Amino acid sequence: MDMIFLPQHWVSLLAIAIMVGSIIIGYIKKWMMTYTLIIANLIIFALTFYLQYFSQNEIIGGILINGKIIGGGGFAGLGFQPAYLSVEYLPNIYTLFTSMFIHGGFLHIAGNMFVFFFMGVAFEQRIGAKNFLIIYLIAGICGALTQSIIDLGSYTTLIGASGAIFGILGAFAYLYPRDEVVMPVPIGIMFIMRIKVIYAAIIFAVVETITTFVTFGVKDTTAHFAHLGGIIGGVVLAAILVGKKRTENLETGKSIYYDSFAERKPIIWNFSNLRNLATNNNQEELLTRVEKETVPQVRDLWLEHFIDKTTCPKCGKPLHHLNRNIWCESCDYKTNY
Repeated sequence: MDMIFLPQHWVSLLAIAIMVGSIIIGYIKKWMMTYTLIIANLIIFALTFYLQYFSQNEIIGGILINGKIIGGGGFAGLGFQPAYLSVEYLPNIYTLFTSMFIHGGFLHIAGNMFVFFFMGVAFEQRIGAKNFLIIYLIAGICGALTQSIIDLGSYTTLIGASGAIFGILGAFAYLYPRDEVVMPVPIGIMFIMRIKVIYAAIIFAVVETITTFVTFGVKDTTAHFAHLGGIIGGVVLAAILVGKKRTENLETGKSIYYDSFAERKPIIWNFSNLRNLATNNNQEELLTRVEKETVPQVRDLWLEHFIDKTTCPKCGKPLHHLNRNIWCESCDYKTNY
């Protein structure tokens, strides 16, 4: 049996270059992968929207039925189809990757990126860009494969980053179940609230499980099994890649391992040193927000904003900070918190 490589429009090839290029550049430049992936998704969506406006949908593509591509201008597109799991169409398996960057409408991408922003930043700060990217991509593939295996006879084209995002949620809940994050949670409608990650994962998983069985056998445009496959894949990947979490003691250089489900010891900050940098009411208000904030990633954002507003008490030049150390590159001023 001959293997068939389905045709792609040149715009789809450009989209693939954007996907791969953004990840490579972001990793080399040490950009936060959450932001890199969101920007890449938005660029691809803008390209998709532009083509659809002119009555073309080469990026999403047509549907493969009985060996023929129906719609999509005769091009396969970058979405994944269960038929690609067959030996005949195996060369098109790369769409397991590309389908994660394709979205079918504004609400589709807006919902995905909205949830991903709140959850991704917090999780990436804890495990680093490399592990984060691996979990995101492989969990997304796991989600698409789960949906395809459950529904092998379907002609549905699978698109969207939902499986990958659910994978991040599953990994986050496995590694940092007690951590609180600010994120949208589906309780009837989406509420933005502070919640422990494990509770958020349970809520999302329960909602998806109920929806999956309620709509099973009913025509539904949402790939619910992809979501469940993604969240399970995320948990497994987190256990393999990260396992016991490790932090480094900056004073001794030794690694410290701790239990995911154990109570986290609070980090003690030396606010007196930070207070010395606040020279006006606006800066004092910002520092008060830092002191009162309980969500780590939100507190870090307020701290970043506070230090951006301060200047060196010796020479008046901008300050820099990393690993709880603050210094001025124009003089010998140093402090910490």
